[in-house]
Parts: sequence; C-alpha cells; structure tokens
Amino acid sequence: MSNNNKTPPILSSQICTQLLPLAFKLYHSYMGKSLNPSKRQKLIAHYDHRHLQEQPLIPGLPDHVAELCLSRVHPSLLYSVCRSWRRLIYCPFFPPFRSLYALFFSSSDNEIQLLSFDPMSSRWETVPPPPNPLRLLVHHPSFLCRNLPVQSISVSGNLVLLAGTAPNFNPAISRPLIFSPLSCSWSLGPPMATPRRWCAAGASGPTVYVASGIGSNFSTDVARSLEKWDLWEEDEMDDFRWKKMRQLKDGRFSTDAIDAVGWRQKLCMVNVAKQGTLYDVTNDIWEQMPEGMVGGWRGPVAAMDEEVLYAVDEDKGLLTRYNQDSDNWEVIMEVENLRGACQMAAAGGILCVICGDGEILVIDVVAAPPKFWTVQRPAELEPLAVHILPRLSRLDF
Repeated sequence: MSNNNKTPPILSSQICTQLLPLAFKLYHSYMGKSLNPSKRQKLIAHYDHRHLQEQPLIPGLPDHVAELCLSRVHPSLLYSVCRSWRRLIYCPFFPPFRSLYALFFSSSDNEIQLLSFDPMSSRWETVPPPPNPLRLLVHHPSFLCRNLPVQSISVSGNLVLLAGTAPNFNPAISRPLIFSPLSCSWSLGPPMATPRRWCAAGASGPTVYVASGIGSNFSTDVARSLEKWDLWEEDEMDDFRWKKMRQLKDGRFSTDAIDAVGWRQKLCMVNVAKQGTLYDVTNDIWEQMPEGMVGGWRGPVAAMDEEVLYAVDEDKGLLTRYNQDSDNWEVIMEVENLRGACQMAAAGGILCVICGDGEILVIDVVAAPPKFWTVQRPAELEPLAVHILPRLSRLDF
C-alpha cells in the first residue's frame, strides 16, 4: 500500500540526535527507581535472548532502550536509514505495521496463493504455503458469470480460511486454516461438525462465526445453523471446538457466500436478494436489520475496526458510510474504479477494495479529502480476497 508522498532520505545521525533526549528519559523511566528489582530483571531478561544486531541500534544505549525509542518513529523512516533499523521493524517483538494481504488464484496451476504487499518496499512477497496445497474449485463451466467462492476472514491479526469448494463440488475445508503473520506459520482450527460452502462467515472480536451454508448435501439444520469458535481459547482443549448458537429462523442465507460483518457487537448479514439480518453476539439473538442499513447495502461492506461501516455501491462507484442515528448511508466519494467492486477490507483508517477489473484500490478515509491509489497486482494472478493484517515477521536481511 504505497503512498504517493515519498519520505526524503534521512541520515541516521540526524535521527539519533533527535532521539537521544527521549532515549535517556525512557532509560531512566524504565531502568531507574521507577522499576522494582524484580521487574527490572524481567525486563533485562526479556531482551537478553535477542542478538539481532551486529552493532548497537543507537550508539551508547542498550538495545532494549533503543527499541523503545525507535518504536515511536514511523516505520517508513526507520526503513530508509540503515540495515539494522530496517531489520528491527520486521522482528516479531517490534510493534508491527499493517500490510495488505491477498488471496490469489493462479490459473496456470489451479492453486490458491496468499501474498503480502509490503508498504515499506512496495513489493509483493510470498507467504509460506500451508502444509497441503490449496486446490479449490474457483472456475467451472457451469458458473460462467461468477467464481465459486473461497471464504476467508481476518480475526485478531490472523487470516482464517473457512470455506471453499473441492473439485468434486463437496466442501473443501473441514478445519479452518489459520495463518499468523507474526509467527509466519499455518495452523489448524477445530474440526467443523459439518464442513460447508456458500455460507456466511465473519468475526466479532476474537470469535469466528459461521452461519448457514450447504454441506455435501442440502440440510435444513445446516441452512439454519450458527456456530462460533473463539480463537483466543485455542490453548484450552475443552474449548477447542465449535459451539452451536441460536439458529436462524429459515435457510434464506444458505445459497450465497456472505460476509458476516462484525460491527459493534453484532454480525450484519445481507444476501443477494437484499434480505438482511443482525445477530447480537452478546445476547445470542437474531434481530431485524434496519431498513436504511439494508437499503444501502449495494455492494461489498466492511467495518473499520468493528466500529464504522463502509460500503461500495458497485453500480455507481460510490463509497458510503453508515450513520446509525439517521439510518442512512452518507456518500464520501465517487470513484469510477469502484464500479463492479466485489470485496473490501478495512483497518486502521484504510480500505482495500477488489474492483471489477481485478484492480486493487486502496483508500485512506482518514485523510481530508480521502486519498486513493492502486496497488499493481502480480501478473497472471486473479485476486479473490484482500485483508489488512500485521506485516510478516522476517529476519532475513
């Protein structure tokens, strides 16, 4: 997600000079009398195992104090200065900046690939593949006008693959596939009682939700079902499972791949027929979606940090924001590129949108007026979904 404003080169000595007053202030704060001996020893021990730099990050300061100082500086500045600072911003323990991740389909080998776009280097990077290749059915002659969906969500800084179609048209994923950018590794979630496709998938906080859908065969019970799994409870074996929640009143959401958008402790779901519903995750009840909310749901929708709903009108190319008080969608901007948009992600004031021609558009909605730019996708790869997650952890440069 590169920005049009390039940061001019900055000499390491200039930044060091500016950081020294803050460094010594932090040094005395963290290592002086404000910390009792036991806490001081824990802090020292916490960093003793890190031998990542061949030379001090800031001459004259312990590295763990220098890290505290450098964490206050924007990563783009650190990236431009020197190799040790560049290496630091990709370390697992350093506060991560956000990156764009995209699931791509490669028609040459019929595989799903996950790539990460690094906003510091403005390059696509390969993500370690899952243990088994993802061979999912995306195109089929029976579905000329649309792709067969591959459903994935972002939850607690992880990417979770939940549903897809196998070449035999059965559900392809029996256990969620989880990718952690910070550990740069894949893991498996708990087995689903009924693997499914064409379902509603989403998250609220650290909890993953799957509703409705179709298993190997249509079942009314599955079409009305709602199950949840808390990612934070994965270390507790008793809780490493899906839990059944209150059922839907009917199966109207069972034939569509739907984003269950987490927003203010609710899941918002709208099907292709423009029928909407809300699920209250706190009270385990289904509610009717407000008329204005469902009326403006005319394309992909995403919630910024689960607080603000943004939608794209795929016919008119409008970006809108939901106003709960007036129950309407306010137009933010009109962009021709947004026509035909099919998927969107939101985090940290940034929207990433897959447009109708496969272009990936990035919008900074915090800027006034909002700024937008495109990210060139890799050649011969078709984007299926975009996510905004912490950058990959790396120690290889």
